[in-house]
Formats: sequence, C-alpha cells, structure tokens
Amino acid sequence: MTHPNKTSQATYADAGVNIDAGNSLVEAIKPLAKSTIRPGADADLGGFGGLFDLAACRYKDPILVAATDGVGTKLRIAIDTGKHDTVGIDLVAMCVNDLVVQGAEPLFFLDYFATGKLENNVARDVIAGIAEGCRQAGCALIGGETAEMPGMYKAHDFDLAGFAVGAVERDAVLPCRDINEDDVIIGLPSSGIHSNGFSLVRHILTDAGIAFNDPAPFAAGKNFADILLTPTVIYVKSCLEPIRAGYVKALAHITGGGLLENIPRILSDNIAATLDCTKWQMPAIFNWLKQQGNIAPLEMLRTFNCGIGMVLIVAPEYEKTVKTLLANHQQHPLTIGKIIKKIGEEQVIFNHIEQLGKN
Repeated sequence: MTHPNKTSQATYADAGVNIDAGNSLVEAIKPLAKSTIRPGADADLGGFGGLFDLAACRYKDPILVAATDGVGTKLRIAIDTGKHDTVGIDLVAMCVNDLVVQGAEPLFFLDYFATGKLENNVARDVIAGIAEGCRQAGCALIGGETAEMPGMYKAHDFDLAGFAVGAVERDAVLPCRDINEDDVIIGLPSSGIHSNGFSLVRHILTDAGIAFNDPAPFAAGKNFADILLTPTVIYVKSCLEPIRAGYVKALAHITGGGLLENIPRILSDNIAATLDCTKWQMPAIFNWLKQQGNIAPLEMLRTFNCGIGMVLIVAPEYEKTVKTLLANHQQHPLTIGKIIKKIGEEQVIFNHIEQLGKN
C-alpha cells in the first residue's frame, strides 16, 4: 500500500546499511591483500570474483583441495574485549591447516565478514589478521565479502567464515595407504586452545564468575583474554617441507574432537594409535580449565587439543630427519606415540592418561 502524502525518499542508509562505509573499507584493505601476493595471484580486489592462475604454480598434474571453516565462539571474546586483530589469523589457520594434512599447498583464500553495523576500524583489524595468516601460510588473499545486516546481528557483533583452496600433485595426496605398525607419531605443540572448545571455556568462566579481562592466575602479567585470544598456529610451511620430501605418511589437524576423534580420520580399520600422555606438556590454560571445571582427562582429550595442534605419522627411519626439518621451522616436534595393530574397538589408546597435565 502506498502513502500519497509521504514526501521523504527511503534510502539504503535509512535501513542501516552504509554503502559508502563498505566502499571505504575495500580501499583500506587493498594494501593488506597486496601484501599476500604470490605466484598466480595479483591480489587486486573489487571484481566480481577473485582470479588465480594455477599454471603459474607449475604443477604437473594437480588436484585442487578446498576447505572452509570459522572461528566459533572465540569471536565472542574478541567482540566483548574489543581485541579484533588475532581472530583473522585463527580463521586462516582453521582452513589452511586442513589443506596441508592432505599434502596440499594453500594457494588462495577468501573471507566472509558479516555484521550488524559496519565499523571500519573493527573490520580492518580483522582483515589485517586474515592477511597476516595468509602471509604465514604463503597463500594469497584474493577476495571476500563484507555484509552489513542490521536485524540479523546486534550492532557490534560480527561473524566470520573463511574459504581456502590449495593444490597437490595427484600422486602425492595424503594420507598414504601404507601406514603400518610401529610407524611413529610426532606431535607439534599448540599455542593454546586454538579455535575449538570455547563454548565450554566460556561456560567454565561464567560459572566461576570470571571476566575475560580478569588476571590469569597461571600467567603473570596477562589476563584471560590475552591467553584465550592467542591465535592458532599455522603449520603449513613447517609441514610442507617433509611432506614434499616424501617422509610423511599422514597428518591430522587436531581441532574439535581433540586427539581422540581426529587421529582415527587418517587410520584404516585394522590399526590404532597409542599415545603416551607423559610425552608432552599441556599449556597452563588447559590445566586451569581441567581443575576449575573438574573435567575428566578423556573429556579433555575429546574437546581440546590439550597441547598438540598437529600430528604427523612417519616411518621409524625418517623420525629423526622429519623432526630436524620441523625444528628448522621453529617447531618443537615431540614423539608422542606409535601405530599398533587394532585390538577391540578403540582406535586411539592413551597411556598414562591419569598423568595428563601433571608433567
């Protein structure tokens, strides 16, 4: 029904969408995208789609591998504390770490940023983190989407999604099928919680009456937000070298489901992994959560990474070489277990589980 006496003209801005702000953001982030340039991408933004020249990467018979993910309720902490510059790294990490476990080199990345009211300083901080994650992974930020949706999100809330594409030679796709008994399991330490399990983390903090900005009793000079917003480690460059050398049979990115549920994804039905819980240390935040929430060890291991963010499976004769290559990339590889013949239903067996977090 029309209103003949109405003289004002409705605009998109009246509905809460600021087109000019969106255009300004695109201009502000162009230098960030250009900082991620790599062979195959020119990093120009503003077209209808991002372009990538696969031929420039000199693959002979490539398979493309794609991954998409988000950051989960870790965003709630970033929003509530006003610290937005690290969750972009998490976003990239959650995608590119899933590519490298299949032997793939991440090539390019796109992001989706949705908010109730576009605040360019916030969006730029987030995208600066995305660009930093892309530089760490060696992939190009070639595009994305910023959506201002009043009515869908509260004014200062936002959500993130990421999309990454990588490539691997057809004959180098992982995992290999020749994982055998006595193969070695190498773990790479995490930087903390990474980007999974934050609903439980926030539940424990709420029950304890702890705010994100409260001092962390286990980390001098830091508050809980500092610890919880530590970005996810990007394992791409460190893992690609031993992968390309042919030393790695399989990898598992330890995300939601922890060590208990992610390792079986790369194992055949007739083998299992046995892990020694005394072979690595849990970061202090995990010990605090375990005690504060009275969480059973097995529940910890199926919810959090518990200090191991990536797992590699290698033949025993390559164990030392692979650990040296990883250490050359500032990783601290640990031999945490081995492959055994499966007996019964369990495919991941934890030895000394009662010692988890006590070493």
